[in-house]
Amino acid sequence: MLQIDDTLISFDLFDQYFLCDLDTCRGACCIEGDEGAPLEKEEIEIIEKAVPAFWDELSKKAKEVIKNQGVSYIDRFGEPVTSIVHNAECVFACYDKNGVCRCAIEKAYHENKISFSKPISCHLYPVRLQKFNTMIGVNYHKWDICQCALTLGNEKQIPVYQFLEEPLIRRFGKEWYEKLEIAAEEFKNRRIS
Repeated sequence: MLQIDDTLISFDLFDQYFLCDLDTCRGACCIEGDEGAPLEKEEIEIIEKAVPAFWDELSKKAKEVIKNQGVSYIDRFGEPVTSIVHNAECVFACYDKNGVCRCAIEKAYHENKISFSKPISCHLYPVRLQKFNTMIGVNYHKWDICQCALTLGNEKQIPVYQFLEEPLIRRFGKEWYEKLEIAAEEFKNRRIS
């Protein structure tokens, strides 16, 4: 592990390759699983206020879940996560004309209807954050549904940290990311020598 400021970063961010391949996986990460995506507490209110901007994109069942439960619930670890439909699909899942699952929040953001792009945990995936007392673990999360992203990432030689440049800067800042790039270069040089 590597420490930058108050973060502990897994070396997997440097030596694993990853590039989402939506044409192959069809957005499975928004459909598969048994719990919603992790939410920061402040994101819940932001999403609640934004719902009218993408309400029409949501499925009938997702609308029912949101009306009955809200946009989030507390998971088995006591943390807030996005509400889900049928114990799997995120309530914010919507589908494009090719049947690829997309995020309704992100779609509204790209259409300039809202200023919030999507939950940071979704934006950071395949990285998961783990909070310790005074530190934050920045870890690569391996999920079999992302095998096509590993294949494409290896093909294009894109390490996880480069694939996630935008969300990592969004979460930790540009200066932090610049330190990460320096660490990645040092890590690469050590492996070569």
